[in-house]
Amino acid sequence: MSDSSRPFGLSRREHIMDELRRTGSVRVSDLARALGVAELTIRRDIGRLADEGLVTRVHGGATLRSALDTTVPTRATSSAPRFRVGMVVPSLNYYWPQVVVGARAAATEQRVQLVLRGASYAIDDQRRQIASLLDGGGVHGLIVAPENLGPDGHAMLQWLDQLPLPVVLVERQAPAALGLTRLEWVTTDHVFGGELALRHLAARGHRRVGIVTAAQSPTSSQLRRGWLRATSALGVDSPIDVSVSLDRLASTARGDALGTLLDDVRTRECTALLVHSDPQAVLLQQFAADHGWALPEDLAIMAYDDEIAEGADPPLTALRPAKEHVGRRAVETMAARLAEGARRPVERVQIVPQLRERASTRGAPRDA
Repeated sequence: MSDSSRPFGLSRREHIMDELRRTGSVRVSDLARALGVAELTIRRDIGRLADEGLVTRVHGGATLRSALDTTVPTRATSSAPRFRVGMVVPSLNYYWPQVVVGARAAATEQRVQLVLRGASYAIDDQRRQIASLLDGGGVHGLIVAPENLGPDGHAMLQWLDQLPLPVVLVERQAPAALGLTRLEWVTTDHVFGGELALRHLAARGHRRVGIVTAAQSPTSSQLRRGWLRATSALGVDSPIDVSVSLDRLASTARGDALGTLLDDVRTRECTALLVHSDPQAVLLQQFAADHGWALPEDLAIMAYDDEIAEGADPPLTALRPAKEHVGRRAVETMAARLAEGARRPVERVQIVPQLRERASTRGAPRDA
């Protein structure tokens, strides 16, 4: 294998970027000597990095594309940003604003300039927004929440893993089967969240329970995995397992879906449900109340996300991901990576969600 082949080339370009983050500029001759390759090879590597908008070629070497200061701060520059980091999230409405708030707070503390882009849950849109940041140049790293399921999601993760700059996933992770070793991530431990929800309901006497999750949400499969693990461990039955997007259905279709769901709950004698996300939980609760269900006596409902759960009637018990902390840790992880370079071990963080008990699950079921 030649020294310009993909694996060695990627490793060289990582080394070049690490040196640039550390010193601000590099010389071709020094890099060639340190890496034991021809100067022409280093020039080609610098050319690729320049084409990707990461560096500026100068006579005999390269500098970082961004004009941001990357040296030890002096009195005059102590408040200047050290790094410029792109952040792409799939929504600027539900859930993600709090993640962004935490990220911005940490960026200020870490002297990171955060460049935010809102995408959608469509993988083509996500890749377009990420590519736009890369083509614009001047970003030293990426914090992204990409699609990570199925062949297209796996291809996206592999592409991100091969980029010559650090990438931190936020509320996403890569399957172990892909064998990706460079991506870092900060995510809520949704698997444990599903288990925590089941244990909360079981402790209040519920023995037949169900789970309703948002269709196509990356969180849903993780919640379900923890939920089913806990049902097995505790000997609790879970005859209701539904994946649906109630909040996206037209009024008639939504009413039909809710009616069918509650008929199944009654037929299967379920006394409690975990519902992801909050809008679905509130819609279900309102429909049940309008059709004569006593809540929580006939049906205890837990929500997952805790965006609007407290405002329901009765207020919904909810599991609350620490969204601001997730955003904060993502920026802190990126700042540490940029400051320390390849010598820093890859970090993958999971944060436990908080359970907030409210009236919707208080008391035992009627038949307990």
